[in-house]
This record gives sequence, C-alpha cells and structure tokens, in this order.
Amino acid sequence: MKLTFVLPTILLVLASCSAEPEAAKEPSIKVNGEIATLAEPDKATFLKLATVEADQGGMLRLPGRLVWNEEKTVRVFPQLAGRVLSIAVDVGNTVKSNQPLAVLSSPDYGQALADARKAKADAQVAAQALERSRQLREAGVVAEKDWQLAEATSVAAKAEAQRASRRLAGLGGDGDGTYVLRSPLAGVVVERNVNPGMEFRPDQATSPLFVVTDPASLWIQIDAGEADLGNLKSGQPLLVESRQYPGERFKGVIRHIADFVDPATRTIKVRGEVPNADRRLKGEMFVNALVELPASQALRVPASAVFLLGEKRFVFVEEAPGRYRRQLVQAASEREGWVDLLAGVKAGDRVVTEGNLNLLKFFKPVVAENQAVK
Repeated sequence: MKLTFVLPTILLVLASCSAEPEAAKEPSIKVNGEIATLAEPDKATFLKLATVEADQGGMLRLPGRLVWNEEKTVRVFPQLAGRVLSIAVDVGNTVKSNQPLAVLSSPDYGQALADARKAKADAQVAAQALERSRQLREAGVVAEKDWQLAEATSVAAKAEAQRASRRLAGLGGDGDGTYVLRSPLAGVVVERNVNPGMEFRPDQATSPLFVVTDPASLWIQIDAGEADLGNLKSGQPLLVESRQYPGERFKGVIRHIADFVDPATRTIKVRGEVPNADRRLKGEMFVNALVELPASQALRVPASAVFLLGEKRFVFVEEAPGRYRRQLVQAASEREGWVDLLAGVKAGDRVVTEGNLNLLKFFKPVVAENQAVK
C-alpha cells in the first residue's frame, strides 16, 4: 500500500525535472538610449506628471541671521590697565553719549594726570620767562639769540601741555585720579563682561567690557547662492519672517552685496537693514529673508522633477503615454518648491515629478560627457 503511494510521487518529480525551463519574464520597462518605455503604459500609476510652465515670479527665500547694526554699535575697551571700583550700568539700561559706565582705579591714568599737570606748570613758567625776555629785549639788554631760545622753549612747553591735556581728555578720567569708562554713543547696554574688583589689562583683552547699541535698527546677514546673485541688488526691499512671529513679515532693505564668493560654502554674503522700533526682533535670531521676484522668460518645473547625476541635472519628459525621455536641463535657482529651467525643455512639456527614481534605476549609471542641453 505504501509503495503504491510513493511511486506516483517519484514519477511526478522526474517529470518536472525533465520539463523545459519556463521562459524568462519580460522586464516591465525597456531602455533604449535615453528613452524608457513601459511594457504596460496603462499601469504607470506610480508616476506623477506636471506641466512645464512659464515663470510666474514669486518670492526668493534665503536664510539669514539678525545681528547688531555695526554703524550704531560700540564695543567699549579701557585704554589703560586698572582695577574696577564700581559699575554704573547693567544690561538693558539706556545710556546717553559720554555717560559713565564704570569707574577704574588706574596707576597709568594717575601717571598721565601727573604728566598733564607738570606740562601745564612748565608751560606757565616758560610763558613767564618769555615775557621777561621780551621786556629785556625791548630795553636792549637781552641778545637776540637768547630771546629766540626763550621763545622756542615757551612754544615747546605749550605744545607739550596741549598734548598731555588732550590725552587726559581722551582717557575720560577725573581729577581725583580715577579712570571713568564712558559710553561713546547713546543706546542700550546689551552686553556686560565686567565685575567689581576685576583687574583689566588692554594687552590681554579678548572681550569688550561693555557693548552699547541702538536695537531700533538691526542688520540681517544673508547667505545667498551664486544662482541668486542676478536677483539681488543694493537698495532692493526685502521682507523678514521669523518662526517666533508666525504670519508676520517685517520690512527691510538690502544695503550691501559682497564682492566675493565664500570658497568653502560657495555662498555670497548679503547685508540688509531692518527697522526695529518696537524691539520685537532680537540680535542673533535666525530668520528668512524674502525678496520679491518679477516674472521672467525662464520656464519652471516642480523641484521634485529635477534630479542630479554627477554634476548635471536631468528630468524625465513624457513623449507619449508610457514613453519617457531622460533629458539634460540647465537649472537655475530654486524657490518655493519650483526650479527655473533655462534650457532643455519647452513650455507645455510634461515631466515626471514622482516615480522618476523608479525609471532611473533601469538606466546605465554613467552619463555620456558629450550629451548637450537641447
């Protein structure tokens, strides 16, 4: 009974081994040169298409960072060594021009004060000696050379007194020998790096003792790509948007465009100015700069339609249902999900925006170097 069951099974196995091998399944996509053809075009539901259209203009969005307006900012360093006796202001305080920020005890300032007083006294003595020589010269008692020597001495003493006085005034000290650190301009104290009793030496300074600025005006530092350079110019208005204030945009203007490209990042530094009268924007905020662009002669496609092979950009253009051509294009800037194309396609072409990588895997990975943009 068992033998009867096993024998038919063996015969079936032998029959299957001796049968002809099944024909290989035909691939679903065939590639001929730059053309990919679907075996069943009606099943190309994995591909999404979009139409190439004329550029409608829009907004160029660039990353930026808000910083202090350096034309309205001063970093205060003492000119002399000393020890901090007292601090007159704190971060957030509004100060006037020449208002005291801190008081230092400085032997260097004491020496400068002594030099100024000595020079002033020497100038007075020399002036008196010159007056006596003048009187004696008129009486014919003093020789001409003695008069000239007295005159030269007086002039030199007066010049030294003026020099010492100007240096003393520039240091901003007081007559009691203390050295007062003053604000060179009006604004708000936004940084303080000093404490009472701190010793300070100018030759070892790494950070300013105080930073005073006018936060009602900020600079925006923008990193622009090389392709964006043609859309930017000095004096052009811009808008600033921040995640801290969703839905709001702040007005600004471009003030300067750098004359060189950063070799490491391949970006161009652009500086703008943003009014900030209500002080809602803060220094060191990361923001976006928006520049309005007019409509141009370029064509545009969704950014997802463009893919990179090596250093070249391509799209898949639909020639007929189920038939797609890999086309080299000349791409320009990208903004708001669209890429400008300067060559390679024409208005009305339909390009693949989703599923292009599925088509791409059937092509050879190496792109011919002599392929040109049509």
